[in-house]
Amino acid sequence: MFVFEWIVAVLVGAVLLAGLARRIGAPYPAFLALGGVVLALVPGFPNLRLDPDLALALFLAPVLVDAGYATSLRDMRINWRPVAGLAVGAVAVTTAAVAIVAKLLVPGMPLSAAIVLGAIVAPPDAVAALSVLAHVPLPHRLTTILRGESLLNDAASLLIYRLGVAAAVTGQFSLSEVAPAFLIGVIGSLIAGPLVGRVYLFAMRWVRDPASSIVLQFAAAFGVWIAAEAVELSGVLTVVSFAVTVARYTPEQTAPRPRILSYAVWDTAIFVLNVLAFVLIGNQIGPILERLHATEHLPYALVAGSVLLTVILVRIAWVLPASGIRRIGFSAKARAPKDSVLDLGNAFRKGIAAGGREPPDLGPGAGFAVSWAGMRGLVTIAGALALPEGGPNGGFPYRDLIVLTAFAVVLGTLVIQGLTLRPLLAWLKLEDTDPVGHEIGWGRAEAYGAAIRSLEGDESEIAEALRREFRLVVEEAEEHEEGLAPENLPADDARRRAIQAARERILALRRAGEIGDDAFFVLEEEFDWTELSATPRAET
Repeated sequence: MFVFEWIVAVLVGAVLLAGLARRIGAPYPAFLALGGVVLALVPGFPNLRLDPDLALALFLAPVLVDAGYATSLRDMRINWRPVAGLAVGAVAVTTAAVAIVAKLLVPGMPLSAAIVLGAIVAPPDAVAALSVLAHVPLPHRLTTILRGESLLNDAASLLIYRLGVAAAVTGQFSLSEVAPAFLIGVIGSLIAGPLVGRVYLFAMRWVRDPASSIVLQFAAAFGVWIAAEAVELSGVLTVVSFAVTVARYTPEQTAPRPRILSYAVWDTAIFVLNVLAFVLIGNQIGPILERLHATEHLPYALVAGSVLLTVILVRIAWVLPASGIRRIGFSAKARAPKDSVLDLGNAFRKGIAAGGREPPDLGPGAGFAVSWAGMRGLVTIAGALALPEGGPNGGFPYRDLIVLTAFAVVLGTLVIQGLTLRPLLAWLKLEDTDPVGHEIGWGRAEAYGAAIRSLEGDESEIAEALRREFRLVVEEAEEHEEGLAPENLPADDARRRAIQAARERILALRRAGEIGDDAFFVLEEEFDWTELSATPRAET
């Protein structure tokens, strides 16, 4: 079978697996990992290879930009303790624990290579966890913590990874020599990212075509990473700070059509990257297994199983005990004032912003949910694929063992934790005050109030009809005990019925040949936009 046909078959298979995962509420990367196992065993599958130097840029740059766009700086400031505890503390402890286990089981493995293995398997993947959380109600704070962790733990783990790879390849490492350059690189990345983001925002003011805008978004993601690496800055930190800066200001200058198209394209791109990563890692597992001598099967399986058990237990041990719970912010003593920032409806109405207050602690149940949401995914695979294949002694020390172990950890955590996370969360029954829902309802009321004020002085019939519709929403918000506006406008149901009738009519005109396809597609897009304005997000 030709490579192109294999690619089509793999993409179709991935879509089917993702659909099955959604049906049962499981993370789709778990099914992709199982698909990677199948590909590793399929005879005749083409030998796809990726230059290790390109692996991190290809897989991480777009993923980090996508995650940076979805990051709330306000929520990150509120939850900085648990996020830092997981993104830095848990990564460092996991890296050290895995390195010790690997060194004990494989005494001949250089310490630098053992540390690299630890750094590769340390960062959990938010894509896997959030794909489960989309089907199960979860306190907003936990979702925020998991998102923030996934954004920053990549930076922490890859900084350790870079240092370990350099030490393993060169055989030399001096902390006194590396530390100054390391700190300069970190600080320089945090300065360069926002600066490049400002330049990007300025340049994008003149780009109105959706296709051009989306292409430039991807070009910026890869370009920022490549440029940062070229001047010896941290690609991860530079891309993350760039993305957060752009996300903060780009809504002001992006038109609705390019924004909607952009979201769809980026979601598709992240899905395809996950598929490609699991295909490539599966493509390497087959040759590794073939190269192994029969006597090596058991030792390799022992290392992979031990590392898998280590990453699961270390995360639990870091989060659940009293010291770990306090460290990530889940202490038993609530430190927040009574008018908690989670009561956002009343807080906003009183004019109380987040202001850096720390939200109330969530208890051991939430801690266990966080500890079990530690599935590994794309970042771990990208780190394994990026290990040098050439160089001294024929390649990176114990590369085959590290790649195989990394894949085993990804597969194991996705299957063991990913497939059990949903029933666990349902059993824990964690309650949420729905802060996002409060913000949406309160913000909607404020927005429609501003819309009414904008129509003052306009006595036309159209303006009066809009005022009546908006007033009904504002009046309902005023009657609500927390001042929250309803999700639908009063005329939404009627608007949907009217648009459906209009669609049926232009379809009939097209079938009868009274209007051509060009006219039909223009009218179809107009009705799409009109219907979107009357459709809640949950339905889209």
